[in-house]
Amino acid sequence: MASFSVTLPSGEIWTPRFVAELNQEKCIGCARCVRVCAREVLALVGVTEDGDIISIDPDSDEDEEYEKKVMTIAHKENCVGCEACSKVCPKKCYTHAAAEL
Repeated sequence: MASFSVTLPSGEIWTPRFVAELNQEKCIGCARCVRVCAREVLALVGVTEDGDIISIDPDSDEDEEYEKKVMTIAHKENCVGCEACSKVCPKKCYTHAAAEL
């Protein structure tokens, strides 16, 4: 199968690579990625002592309900393939893949 590519005005060919996976074990919850994503693909969540994922208020300092914060892929369908999230991730948590036609 062929992947989707775009020819830019410069003549350069760009193949968007969409977010495929996020390694929460490596994630430190720094939220750099969610700040650069303009498409609301990502969300910051809490992980409880039992490993359960819970919603959190990113503007709240209360962290009594969870052990750590990590990112999650909340709306994969919104991804435009820019890879900005992985470019700012200090722990290299993201895997991207080209769309197959």
